[in-house]
Amino acid sequence: IKINKENLHCYISYQPTVDIQDLIQLDDAMEDEELRCGPNGGHVFCLEFLIENQEWLKSQLIGADPDNEVSTDPDDDYILFDMPGQIELFTHLTMGKKLVQLLESWNFRICTVFLIDSQFMIDGAKFLSGTMAALRVMANLEMPHVNVLTKMDLLSKSARKQLDKYLDPDPRALLNDLKTESASGRSHRKLSEAIGTLIEDFR
Repeated sequence: IKINKENLHCYISYQPTVDIQDLIQLDDAMEDEELRCGPNGGHVFCLEFLIENQEWLKSQLIGADPDNEVSTDPDDDYILFDMPGQIELFTHLTMGKKLVQLLESWNFRICTVFLIDSQFMIDGAKFLSGTMAALRVMANLEMPHVNVLTKMDLLSKSARKQLDKYLDPDPRALLNDLKTESASGRSHRKLSEAIGTLIEDFR
């Protein structure tokens, strides 16, 4: 079962079981005279609106009667939430966490699948940036967390050979490389060491 929440794009390559556009569309937030949201702000508003209208979501997922406080347990199906790419929804804003808590209250067992562009896995600085973003999402949502590489087909043969270096990396070694590669790396030595320690502690 798939639930599409990426309502920025009109075309999707699959037919979702539940579509947030049946409740609210991104254009509703962007064209409203009072809201005047941009694309990012519109996604934030749409997710907030979904949480505020939780009975609609509940009825779509488990067929609960909005007027009946006694809910039924969800079936033994896997439900995939296709979420928008605005990372701030999951790194520091509260809507992602609220959605998780809401689903857990309906007896769902949740796991985060964090998609990382494979381009982040062939460059030391990008790798550390992507790792910190994934770590921030994991800490914010407080759920089981799986990182998945995407767009592997776009990597060149030489780039693919570099993957092993980053699939099971030594963060301190990568940071040492960064510190010697640039003046900014050398000037931020203590910060780089702290980042390496943080990543290593969560391995």
